[in-house]
Amino acid sequence: MTVSAISSATTAAATGSTTGQGTKISSDFNTFLRMLTVQMQNQDPLKPIDSADYAVQLATFSGVEQQVRTNQLLADMQTNFAQMGMAEMASWIGKEARSDTAVHFDGSPVTLSPNPAVGATGLVISVKDAQGNLVSREELPVSAAPYQWLGADQSGNRLPTGTYTITQESRKGETVIDTRPIEHYARVIEARGDSTGTKLVLQGGIEVLASKVTALREPKP
Repeated sequence: MTVSAISSATTAAATGSTTGQGTKISSDFNTFLRMLTVQMQNQDPLKPIDSADYAVQLATFSGVEQQVRTNQLLADMQTNFAQMGMAEMASWIGKEARSDTAVHFDGSPVTLSPNPAVGATGLVISVKDAQGNLVSREELPVSAAPYQWLGADQSGNRLPTGTYTITQESRKGETVIDTRPIEHYARVIEARGDSTGTKLVLQGGIEVLASKVTALREPKP
């Protein structure tokens, strides 16, 4: 077996342990030593491999092995930081978080936080139900001041309890110059951690990443 083949096998064996455990690294290292021994036994006596080549192979495996262990250490640190983040999130339970996720309406007014585009002369919100049906359009003041949405349909009747998507349209004259989900406040009832990061569970079971929360406030009585 050539030096380059051994080096390639060394790197492949070691990098195959990046998910991994010390037992895997140990197994790969033992395999590498056996391969190296066979290489020495079967080398051409007339053209022996230079000792420096063996040193290169050992250094290659050692370097990758250290990288694997470094990756594992970083993964452990990430887990610890996530646990610390969850502890901090505990203080958010019971407070109202502002985000642009879907709105759970249960009959109580919902505090919207409009953000009209610069130069807008009109602001309209469009409300769609969980099936994507347009159930209401309502004109708002062109202002960033909080707005109490009462949850009424086009005829002024109260919408049924459920999940709704509210989009704000900034207009300049008759032209729509910006469309985006509108932010609103909802009570935090739970914090969870998964592979995507820390998630907050809002009233009504709606989930939002903690990183998407733009404001936090005490609930109003």
